[in-house]
Amino acid sequence: MNWNLGFSFGAPWWLLGLLLLPVLAWTRNRIGREGAFIYSSLNLMKGITELSRSRAGTVLNNLRWIGLVLLILGMARPRVGGGLAPIKASGIDIAVAVDLSGSMAAEDFELRGERVNRLTMLRDVLRTFIDNRPADRIGLVAFATQAFIAAPPTLDHDFIHRVLNRLELGTIDGNQTAIGSALSASVNRLRELKSKSRIVILMTDGQNNAGKVPPLTAAEAAQALGVKVYTIGVGTHGFAPMPARDAFGRKVYVKQPVDIDEDTLKKIADKTGGKYFRADSTETLRKIYSEIDRLEKTEMETKRHAYYDEWMALFVGPGLALLVLELLLSQTVWRKLP
Repeated sequence: MNWNLGFSFGAPWWLLGLLLLPVLAWTRNRIGREGAFIYSSLNLMKGITELSRSRAGTVLNNLRWIGLVLLILGMARPRVGGGLAPIKASGIDIAVAVDLSGSMAAEDFELRGERVNRLTMLRDVLRTFIDNRPADRIGLVAFATQAFIAAPPTLDHDFIHRVLNRLELGTIDGNQTAIGSALSASVNRLRELKSKSRIVILMTDGQNNAGKVPPLTAAEAAQALGVKVYTIGVGTHGFAPMPARDAFGRKVYVKQPVDIDEDTLKKIADKTGGKYFRADSTETLRKIYSEIDRLEKTEMETKRHAYYDEWMALFVGPGLALLVLELLLSQTVWRKLP
């Protein structure tokens, strides 16, 4: 096993505090006043109390500044990586394209007994899917009138969860749907990665009516690059309840026709070797992701940091001890009287 140790700081911004210490020292010397005399009332400390006044002050200053330096270094979380250890990974890179167009506000799904909109339901199901594939690199693409990379494919799934939680309706201007642009952005992000399998999961509740890239043209590019595309049409059949406000500010629902371009979504999936699904309930979508999870399984060996040895306590503990010692000595053995 090849272990490559690496030193780093988990919170390096704390190191900026080291730059403030010289400023604080200079300011203190400019405005501080010397005590009239130094005295000791502890007979057991005679060896220490025999120090000269200037020597005592030097010791106290050293205790204070060394303690502060250690405390700041500790708060910066010094750590040593346990090296790059071989672990089992799936060898699959996944880009999930999430529709953020206005129609995703329709509340035609239920989650834990409550009516929710389509985006809320998607986020809940996606969280489970991400947690079930810890060895996959997963990225997020958000789209409406335009498409953008919300998170590049990564093994840091905590980061993916944070980004997913921040995706809200209205994040992207416009209420149109750029399916072709979303697929193109997803494919372009995956083309740079070397892996055994690359897939796109594209979820939408509408038709392509924005963007400069036709969906089938993007599908041809995915086919040429060996990227498999699973497409999911999100929404109930017929009409969906869209929330609105009446003249008194109360929440009401307006029936909105569900207009999913299933034909195009099927063609995209067929052309790339994927599969089209229709999600008309929360349970159906969970089953869809379970099927994708079952279909896309492979295994390879990769390397990543196995663990970190945190050294924070080795710095914070002594730092606090020195500051406490400086305080005790300055108030007892070497107490100053003005």
